Amino acid sequence: MFISNAYANAAGAPQGGGTMELVMMLAIFGLIFYFMIYRPQAKRVKEQKSLMESMSKGDEVLTNGGIVGKIAKISTDNDYLVLTLNENNQVTIKKDYVVAILPKGSIQSL
Repeated sequence: MFISNAYANAAGAPQGGGTMELVMMLAIFGLIFYFMIYRPQAKRVKEQKSLMESMSKGDEVLTNGGIVGKIAKISTDNDYLVLTLNENNQVTIKKDYVVAILPKGSIQSL
């Protein structure tokens, strides 16, 4: 009686379809993917490649499995090297398994 009826206005909000929101979500996802996944992995690959190129005969290295040895021979035609563990034992491994080049004299201090 005292309250009048309220009717919806004929001119409503424009229908965008949500394409702009989808583009923004994809852009944000792409940035997150780049900075959280791709960039750190590319940095690790670059560091590993420079490590493999800097190895030379006589370097003391640490392998992925925790083996410490001195490089006795590096094969230039394939990706293998020979590690001397002590006077009697030598191990052939792939260059990819080397994690770090240790300072000279590290084996003697162990």
